[in-house]
Amino acid sequence: MITAQEHADDIVELRLDRPPVNAINPELVAALMAAMDKAESGGARALVLSGRSGLFSAGLDVPELLRLDEAGMRDFWQSFFGLLARLAGSPIPVVAALTGHSPAGGTVLALFADYRVQAQGDFRLGLNEVQVGLVVPPVIHKALVRLIGSYAAERHLVAGQMIPVEEALSIGLVDELAAADQTVEQSVAWCRRHLAMPAHAMLATRQLCRADLAGLFDDPKALDLDAFVQGWFEPQTQATLKALVERLKKAG
Repeated sequence: MITAQEHADDIVELRLDRPPVNAINPELVAALMAAMDKAESGGARALVLSGRSGLFSAGLDVPELLRLDEAGMRDFWQSFFGLLARLAGSPIPVVAALTGHSPAGGTVLALFADYRVQAQGDFRLGLNEVQVGLVVPPVIHKALVRLIGSYAAERHLVAGQMIPVEEALSIGLVDELAAADQTVEQSVAWCRRHLAMPAHAMLATRQLCRADLAGLFDDPKALDLDAFVQGWFEPQTQATLKALVERLKKAG
């Protein structure tokens, strides 16, 4: 589910590899956590998260998650929050190479990286939870506010719309655009520039600047796990999600 590729200067690319659309399920979360641990223990000095050409991740695997009971859904969200905390508290830089579309959960992963390089093209990303009847957990809202500001986050979340890459760049949801076939290369280049600095100073300053992001997970209220799981099983939300799955089946 995760393909690791080593680049020069101890930079490791972790490519999401769960066909057909890199949808996020419990196994992918566990695989990415394990791959990060393995890369860091193996001496990686920076990580690049990528996907396939044209698609970083389609977000949560809704068809699979709809089959979970309340206990299973709670376990999944605890694991997913654990992955986000792992990204936020990573001891080494992490760049999200958004190689194409990156809706919902794909965008969420990118929020907790150090930097986001988005492929140019007719791609969309963003947080569309409202459109499917969900409320974004506070920890994700706070991470978005940290990145793009309070009012821009309000407008984006309440509308719940996927946005084109140029708009994502203009509001700060991504940091730079790259030619589609250069997204990973530009992400690696960003890592290389930072690794060229005195390591202690760069890493200590990075830790200082990201302490607020990592600290979001210290407050159980910021996760609001009970409310999110309850909201997932609301009849209207379940109906909306099931209708979404049916539309995807017909489109596929």
